[in-house]
Amino acid sequence: MRDSDPFIHFEAISKVFGTVTVVDALDFHVGRGEFVSLLGPSGSGKTTLLMMLAGFETPSGGSIHVDGRRVEHLPPHRREMGVVFQNYALFPHMTIAENVGFPLKMRGVARAERDDKVKRALELVRLAHLADRKPSQLSGGQQQRIALSRALVYEPKVVLMDEPLSALDKQLREHMQLEIRELHRKLGLTVIFVTHDQGEALTMSDRVAVLNHGKIEQFDTPSGLYDRPRTRFVAEFIGETNLFAGQVSQRAGRTTSVRLASGDSVTCDAATAFEVGDAVMVSVRPEMLHIVPDATLPNALPVIIEDHVYHGDHIRLHLACGNDRLVAKAGRRDAAPAVGSTAFASFAPGDCTLVAP
Repeated sequence: MRDSDPFIHFEAISKVFGTVTVVDALDFHVGRGEFVSLLGPSGSGKTTLLMMLAGFETPSGGSIHVDGRRVEHLPPHRREMGVVFQNYALFPHMTIAENVGFPLKMRGVARAERDDKVKRALELVRLAHLADRKPSQLSGGQQQRIALSRALVYEPKVVLMDEPLSALDKQLREHMQLEIRELHRKLGLTVIFVTHDQGEALTMSDRVAVLNHGKIEQFDTPSGLYDRPRTRFVAEFIGETNLFAGQVSQRAGRTTSVRLASGDSVTCDAATAFEVGDAVMVSVRPEMLHIVPDATLPNALPVIIEDHVYHGDHIRLHLACGNDRLVAKAGRRDAAPAVGSTAFASFAPGDCTLVAP
């Protein structure tokens, strides 16, 4: 985060449609110059939250402050925010230059100044040479860059993006992720980005708010979410994980011992609020689970190799550990144990975390 003072502050913000609460009394803030993603499944409230910030939805309760000013009762055009939509929303009858200049025209900017700003905005996305074309003559990726250029042309305080890359193919989508991240860094923009794609959020963001049923499950850095999930939902939604059910049997400083349902015991070195006797789930990422020949390493659990699947950059090992089904990732040059053979799956105490069941 670039600034410790909240630049955007949501205070007890709620949205109710009929009897359905879509956003449930959320409190969180975004720093000036920060790139924050709102991540969650369909219906989690992320787009509704963005639309309330943009001014296209009215909150049912709470307040929104931007740069110290309450904005929830202001119309969209007075909030000084650029918005990039999923479907680009370009005018098909206008040229690219006219599309990008449209927000300036609506604000009464003089023609000469407008032309200069449009040229600079198109140069930012490296598409100035397409100024005289129509949107139908551009590829999907080019249209999305034009939509981004139009959002930036009047130098807004905040840029809001609602799943802007979801219609693009994988390669172009990854390229645009880097383009947007580079523009964010170059211009010092404050960006709120809505996505349902975990990889996209982790790649682009300073922090990510994981939403579920209108509430924030965790608001953290990408590494914090992935390495230290605080809830079972976050552990399963962000990437992939193995979960072992158990009960806390002992605590000593940061080290927590857990007796699993299988009867095996494991230890976890992580700060936790769980006490002896609490039911927990031990979360271990597949790349942290290693196949070893014996039980001499920490947290070694007996497994049966059920399958291994080649994925190019790694091999996925499907394991049976009692009634649990696990996944481990091995390097493509690692010797994969034979299907049907027995071994041990081990993970370091510092490579797991505990979440409530």
